[in-house]
Amino acid sequence: MTHLTDLSRVRRPVESANGLPNAHYIDPAVFEEESHALLFTQWAGLAVAADVPEPGDAVPMDFMGQPLLLLRDKDGAVRVFQNICRHRGMILVEEPRKIEGAIRCPYHSWCYSTKGDLVSTPHVGGPGQNTHASIKRNELGLNEVRSHIWRDIVWINLSGAAPAFEVAMADIIARWAEFDLPLHHGGPSSRFQLEVACNWKLAVENYCESYHLPWVHPGLNSYSRLEDHYHIEAPEEYSGQGTLVYRQLSDEDGNKFPDFEGVGAKWNEQAEYVAVYPNVLLGVHRDHAFAIILEPKGPGHTVEHVHLYYAEDGTPEGLRARNAQLWKTVFEEDIFVVEGMQKGRRVAGFDGGRFSPVMDSPTHCFHAWVAGKVLGHRAADSAQAAE
Repeated sequence: MTHLTDLSRVRRPVESANGLPNAHYIDPAVFEEESHALLFTQWAGLAVAADVPEPGDAVPMDFMGQPLLLLRDKDGAVRVFQNICRHRGMILVEEPRKIEGAIRCPYHSWCYSTKGDLVSTPHVGGPGQNTHASIKRNELGLNEVRSHIWRDIVWINLSGAAPAFEVAMADIIARWAEFDLPLHHGGPSSRFQLEVACNWKLAVENYCESYHLPWVHPGLNSYSRLEDHYHIEAPEEYSGQGTLVYRQLSDEDGNKFPDFEGVGAKWNEQAEYVAVYPNVLLGVHRDHAFAIILEPKGPGHTVEHVHLYYAEDGTPEGLRARNAQLWKTVFEEDIFVVEGMQKGRRVAGFDGGRFSPVMDSPTHCFHAWVAGKVLGHRAADSAQAAE
């Protein structure tokens, strides 16, 4: 496998480590390798449950080239299926829509319930014969993808081999136990997406650290200064930053969002921003939260899906729109940085760069995780090939 990269310097202590080699940002072969090592085998973010608010709502999605179907079944449970018919692999749902009865394949009209059961196989035994002894419907339901809802995010594990979600994410769940409360999506004005010409990992790396605040986010840094921030690091799981100064948003009449009930005095002026590996960026505050799901579209193309949440439903629309615009401005300020680093990865001989031992450790934490997972994937592939 000639595209394999040398990751030995990436896993060194932060004082002497280099960043990931250029190929991890620009090489399609390495992008494919990382798809399996980092995204298929972990609990990755796909969407949010708010994307399918009512029973029967169905949204086709593409995840790293895999056609998937996000839907809410007739009993209200959110499910993820492979978006293909078990007959000939035809795509079942092409556009977001409401499933009124069954999911019908447009090719030969095999039909599935919203729970994935195969319920109809017209003419499968010949004209007018809708059954056949060799077609066992109870064995040919839609292939369901392992999924879990936490903080309204639909997390998926395509390989099916990851530990149970509650085990894999135990540390971050415990860290934010005070926020284990109902979340209310802010609606159309509280969702937006950004198309960014960079590798998805650069979005994670930038989000992890506060080092860039004075120069990239001068408005934010004017009240939540660099020196007000602290590092958050859980090797192999997540990393990020927190601030000891959070300023609540208010409108012209002084109205503010209601607080999450009972989160405690710790969060009166504190907020945290964590990248949960591999591709979900989360933020929590006393009165609102957000989630960013990074959708890798190629080595140099990422879509950031941003969603904002509140403690109560029906908060003032104007205030929600103002909050969304505030965060959109902050996230847009990062675009030239990650796109600039992406361009820089085209420079032959760039060694991945060096880290500030004091300021860059959350980013180094992510790099070390990437390197470890990729090396583990390579070892597993080699062992399988040897067999």
